[in-house]
Amino acid sequence: MPTKVLIVCFYFPPAGGGGVQRPLKLARYLPELGIETHVLAPTDPRWIHRDTELPIPEQARVHRAPYPGPRGRLPAEELFGLSGFNRLWRRALLMPRRLLIPDENTLWLVTALPAALRIIRREKIDVVLTTSPPSSVHALGATLKRLTGVRWVADLRDSIVAKPDRNFDRALVRVKELAHRRVARRIAKRADAIVCVTPTIAEEMRALGARGKIEMIPNGADLNDFAGVAYTPGERFRITHTGSFFGNRDPRPFFSALAQIEAPITARFVGDLRAADKAWVEGLGLGERLELIPFRPHHEAVELQRNSDALLLLLPTEGGRGVDVPSGKLYEYLAARRPILASVPLKGTAAELVRAAGAGIVVPPEDGEAIRTALVELVARWQRGELADIELPAEIVERIDRKARVREMGELIERVASR
Repeated sequence: MPTKVLIVCFYFPPAGGGGVQRPLKLARYLPELGIETHVLAPTDPRWIHRDTELPIPEQARVHRAPYPGPRGRLPAEELFGLSGFNRLWRRALLMPRRLLIPDENTLWLVTALPAALRIIRREKIDVVLTTSPPSSVHALGATLKRLTGVRWVADLRDSIVAKPDRNFDRALVRVKELAHRRVARRIAKRADAIVCVTPTIAEEMRALGARGKIEMIPNGADLNDFAGVAYTPGERFRITHTGSFFGNRDPRPFFSALAQIEAPITARFVGDLRAADKAWVEGLGLGERLELIPFRPHHEAVELQRNSDALLLLLPTEGGRGVDVPSGKLYEYLAARRPILASVPLKGTAAELVRAAGAGIVVPPEDGEAIRTALVELVARWQRGELADIELPAEIVERIDRKARVREMGELIERVASR
């Protein structure tokens, strides 16, 4: 009999964005390893991005549970430009979602728990794999293990103990911190195995005295997504950034550098640029040098990455996250094989990977002059016809290959199931 796994995830099509890719590719490739794969996801997670063009894997059985919680929102965007009573009223409307513990998606557990119990018992599931964000899915994993005795693997794609939103009342911040730490302790105490995408997250779980085996399985890119997608040089130098701006990521040093360059260059930002950044950059008068493209389906984002003269990666130093978390888009950038301008912490994981791949130029995220110099160099190389595709070393291809990461996850699932 094959091992049977139930993947519990909140972000799954019709949701769109980078966070969908890991569970989606697990559902796509685990069955090829002989693992019977089931997925439990919301009927509609009501996330800010939708990608109805993402194909649902036919090899996996996808189960749905309704999501009764609030729709995805970006409070800072809704508050931007408001003042006085209008701002206070909008903040009041946003407050109920912030009272949900440990995160705003926790209400999904009301419908997901009975659905998961039915699937586990009917399908005789061997292993439940919960993958975050949001953190609340791991509370579901702990409950399922307690009620059914099923083996449990917790897949942590983000820090839990360092995750609470800090943009509201200090007392509520403390409550959120305690709730997230409680989830982290339940993972450490009850999970049969813990998967972490970075060493820092792994260290956080070790510090909590994790009883289950801790595995490091980073993100990756599906190289098949880029097969047959061509690069064609254009009349202007095109540097592309894909993805939305959350947290401390700051495009302004790049915009300032771009404003100082008089050259046939177009920076394409695909996704959501914050309203405050849009308002700020309008004052620079960039004209043709800046193109803002709304969120696009994944296959179109891949085509834009591949058909670029260079790619732009922006990660902050502030808060430390940019040092350890290389961003899922970096793996796709490498798979696109176009030169990368990486404005990232110089001693971080992203910088190390770009250098090891020989894939581009690394500059500090706050250094506008270094960014300008790197842009000028890339444009000059493009004008001389010297920006060829990157030839990735074999070890880098293996390191970024999503299918290789799925094989590692599959081997872990088999080991956990056989205990």
